[in-house]
Amino acid sequence: MTLSTQDNSESHPSRPRVIIIGAGFGGLYAARTLRNTNADVLLIDRHNYHTFTPLLYQVATSGLEPEQIAYPVRGIFHDSPNIQFLLGSVTEIDTHNRRVFVEAEDGVREESYDALIVAGGSVTNTFGNADLERHAFGLKDLDDAVGLRHHILRLFERAAWEEDRALRQALLTIVVVGGGPTGLETAGAMLELYRDVLRKDYHSLGDVQARVILVEATDRLLAPYPKGLQASALEQLQSLGVEVMLGSAVDQVADDHITLKDGTLIPTHTLIWAAGVKASPLATMLNVPLARGGRVPVQPSLEVVGLDNVYVIGDMAHLEDAHGQPYPMLAPVAQQGGILAARNILRKYAGQAQQHFRYNDRGTMATIGRDRAVAWVFNRIPLTGFLAWAAWLGLHLITLIGVRNRLGVFLNWAWNYLTYDRSVRVILGRETVPARERALERETTEV
Repeated sequence: MTLSTQDNSESHPSRPRVIIIGAGFGGLYAARTLRNTNADVLLIDRHNYHTFTPLLYQVATSGLEPEQIAYPVRGIFHDSPNIQFLLGSVTEIDTHNRRVFVEAEDGVREESYDALIVAGGSVTNTFGNADLERHAFGLKDLDDAVGLRHHILRLFERAAWEEDRALRQALLTIVVVGGGPTGLETAGAMLELYRDVLRKDYHSLGDVQARVILVEATDRLLAPYPKGLQASALEQLQSLGVEVMLGSAVDQVADDHITLKDGTLIPTHTLIWAAGVKASPLATMLNVPLARGGRVPVQPSLEVVGLDNVYVIGDMAHLEDAHGQPYPMLAPVAQQGGILAARNILRKYAGQAQQHFRYNDRGTMATIGRDRAVAWVFNRIPLTGFLAWAAWLGLHLITLIGVRNRLGVFLNWAWNYLTYDRSVRVILGRETVPARERALERETTEV
């Protein structure tokens, strides 16, 4: 066991040690803000890379390679001598003694801090439904995306040799639950994968066609968007060929079918759950009362209510806006929160007043497929179709980390657009296991 010897007294050290848990959007931007400052930073994550999570669905649908949306953390901070990286899983947070326990490559490490930023993100929320946890696929990290891709390709291989027509149709039926951006993007990309690529590869399927069904419990898609954009999103999805079932909630889930609340039974071997997320289990390690979704109540400075020198940002933080609503679990919220938390730590140790979080909302957008998307730019300019799709492409290329990644993604998108092909169709490893096994592992090691 390695024990850090940093001073944990109440006095403010001239060079504070800051631990950041999580290398997602929030943690990454916090570390960037602290680079080359008068602070020693330790960034901890269970992966040695940062994942550009908005493009996970493209990995799952054979559009991009996993490494094209991931970038090594050490590569990001190779020129920042005050930032260290530790590969490991946080197992305990002792806020009283200001220590973090990490299961690292060399065993259990005990690291002390003067200030702590917790940016563990979120995990799939199945609302305690054991069948969902056992049978559904989430889409929260690269393992999820690659596992889902392998699963889809294996089902097509199996269907190509299946003589029972009903079973073949069930193997080729994909159900996506959730009418938010992730659900729409995944459903549209899945349908295009079949229509543009797999239908040409599997001639033996005959007249049995793949079905992609989007199930949403409410009566509309993209709830936070204006009604006009909601209607446009529905029209664009349906024109692509996605079957949309509004006002339909999932009741029962099995390995080979799902049943809706109204009794509708859908034979399927693929259920993608995009209907909810909750804060990382790291929140429970802080031993404070949690808000809805397991989120940690924070002050406007992003410091945890009831804890000194502990900041929680991004999906894990519960802070209400001027309308009394918690800030959404979006990458820009996490990025801006990471910057503010880092600045507030520096301000505190410089004897200055801390600043309050003010979210600069530049709008939201969701892509649906080729030339199909909706965007609500700056929450006042609606875009649909090709213009929204082009804006979505440009924004995601700009915000990707690394020139190599941007170039690789751009070339893949250009190839896919011009040739109607997706080359990432290699099945690696054993049959993937959806759901419960991966979820259980993450709940015990999540950062």
